[in-house]
Amino acid sequence: MARGKIYFGQVTEDAIVEFNNETDARVRNTIYNERIRVPIEKLVENIIHTFKFYYFDVPSEDVKHEVVSNLVLNMHKYVQEKGKAFSYFSIVAKNYLILHNNNNYKKMKSHKEIGTADFERNIGREKEKDEQTEGVMEFTTQFCEFLENNISSIFHRKKDMDVAYSLLYLMQNRDNIENFNKKYLYLQIREMTRSNTQHITRVVTELKKYLNSLREEFRVGGQINTKFTGSLLDV
Repeated sequence: MARGKIYFGQVTEDAIVEFNNETDARVRNTIYNERIRVPIEKLVENIIHTFKFYYFDVPSEDVKHEVVSNLVLNMHKYVQEKGKAFSYFSIVAKNYLILHNNNNYKKMKSHKEIGTADFERNIGREKEKDEQTEGVMEFTTQFCEFLENNISSIFHRKKDMDVAYSLLYLMQNRDNIENFNKKYLYLQIREMTRSNTQHITRVVTELKKYLNSLREEFRVGGQINTKFTGSLLDV
């Protein structure tokens, strides 16, 4: 694609920052309609067709409008210092589409063979005794909060943060996902971030260091400190 054909660049990113900083609803509406709407719609349209999100019961145009609405609702979460708007909204759109595309996809593909080494054993999806399951679910909720607060402190490369944020998104939506296991997670993260398995494994391995330390903290005290101290792994 020629440089002159870029549809979502710095101009759009600046408009999004301006949109988020603006308090007047009428001005925000003008900024969106004149400078953001077309690039956002084009981004979603390209993602739908590039990654072939076609397993919906409604036309692609309706899917596009639904995803665009979700992006607008999440626009205030974009922080310019954390990365490019194009990457952020691409990930949010792909996450949304993967989640809502998944059930229909499985009806058509009938995947039965799932890997046995479940990552869920580390983040609390096992079906054990009721009291254990309740405790694991509570730990998982607190661990997600820890990650949400600290991913940008744990990782400094954007490609690592993209993988970590994608994993966090899947963990937060685990109740809506069947077959929540290691194979599923790796497949979905690859789709979201275009990272290879080795890179995903490195990020997951780093997060497991925190997981193990925080799980012990939870076992002893019944809760974890979701604020990053910078010394968690030094003890």
